[in-house]
Amino acid sequence: MEIMPYLLFAFIIFNIALGLSIVFLERKDASATWAWLMVLLFVPVIGFFVYLIFGRRLSGKRIFTWDAKAKLGVKTIVQSQLRAIENNEFVFNQLEEYKDLYYLHLRNDDAIFTQNNDIEIFVNGKDKFRSLLADMEKATDHIHLLYYIIRHDELGQQIANMLMKKAAEGVEVRVLYDALGTRYLRPKYIRKLKKAGVQLEAFFPSFIPKINFKVNYRNHRKLAIIDGKVGYIGGFNIGDEYLGKSKKFGFWRDTHLRISGDAVQSMQTRFILDWNQASKQDIIYDERYYSSETKGSAGVQIVSSGPDSDWEQIKNGYIKMIMSAKEYVYIQTPYFIPDESLRDAIRIAALSGVDVKIMIPNKPDHPFVYWATLSYVGDMLEAGAQVFIYQKGFLHSKTIVVDGKIASVGTANIDVRSFRLNFEVNAFLYDHALATKLLDAFNVDVKHSTQMTKKLYNKRSIGIRIKESISRLLSPIL
Repeated sequence: MEIMPYLLFAFIIFNIALGLSIVFLERKDASATWAWLMVLLFVPVIGFFVYLIFGRRLSGKRIFTWDAKAKLGVKTIVQSQLRAIENNEFVFNQLEEYKDLYYLHLRNDDAIFTQNNDIEIFVNGKDKFRSLLADMEKATDHIHLLYYIIRHDELGQQIANMLMKKAAEGVEVRVLYDALGTRYLRPKYIRKLKKAGVQLEAFFPSFIPKINFKVNYRNHRKLAIIDGKVGYIGGFNIGDEYLGKSKKFGFWRDTHLRISGDAVQSMQTRFILDWNQASKQDIIYDERYYSSETKGSAGVQIVSSGPDSDWEQIKNGYIKMIMSAKEYVYIQTPYFIPDESLRDAIRIAALSGVDVKIMIPNKPDHPFVYWATLSYVGDMLEAGAQVFIYQKGFLHSKTIVVDGKIASVGTANIDVRSFRLNFEVNAFLYDHALATKLLDAFNVDVKHSTQMTKKLYNKRSIGIRIKESISRLLSPIL
């Protein structure tokens, strides 16, 4: 008996059942639903396995476990700040005009607003890691690191040596890394750190070494907290390529912040919540983890987002920033795949006469994502935005600057993956001087970029246009 027709029929029925489950049970975003249905329709067998890897939702049980963690006293402070703003009793050091943005993050993410921070901006990896190593050298109580990627190359070894040295001195050292992003880290590296007294945990690990089918719901955050006094947040991971040593990418242009002040407490809370989710050895509240010192006058909110929330907190912050712009909005992102709401906000700003500039890299590290980015660039050009292609190396910076007053720096790209599928963290900054420095950095990068005009854009080859069209259709699930 010929069995192939029966197998084919079974696959078709199974495909239909999976499609129905996506529509009626998963309740995904409509654009993502259509994208997955297309995948199942055109590649029915392979599409099923692709869905298992990329498409499954985070289980309700896991979400509940995540949200059940204590907020470490955050709620009390948030409610106090909300009441003060509502009653016009909150004292703003500067930029009171953005109190609706402060309020949004307070309500949307329990993001405490602090106004006593000193911040240093890094735009290259050498300066950032030189500073981080120096601060770790000074640590006397604890070092907390959270990175999406940790390599076992020269920089990774430098970091490891410092961590082992401080652990030997009696400093508490904890390292949390994403199991997928750091899947190629050698077991020997991990064993050596653990033997030296460093506590390590992997986020959403796989049962099979180096093979992780949980492609979504990754911890893409990058945080470092030293003694509760100094914190680092931004786009750099730990690896030699972030120092510009990669032959493929060359100079690595990114943005990272060194913060001292009360915003470090919010970064510490984020780390503790993430650590306690991944580890069986919870960090219990202790005042020594929250010993920040008043250093400056910059306003900061540390905003987190992820699939554990019904809100897309960082994206909402981006939209609010863009809609508040009167003069300009400057955006840097390695991936530009905005959903409809963010796309409309940027287009409305440009059509309203706001100077909108968008900078993207000149080379892909993920081809489909890059082609989708190029497709959305056309929409921005039609609305009057200026688009720049960074040529000096690879642009990985995730920054937005508005009107020389407010800015955002962090880990969230402008794409669906960052807004809905990954765990991200950004610093929203309220300070003239910081915004001006980020503006200056953008203008320096413009000198190393070429401008994409409508004329150049329209000269794209047929092949590129086809790739863009396919990638754009799949963009909700990239």
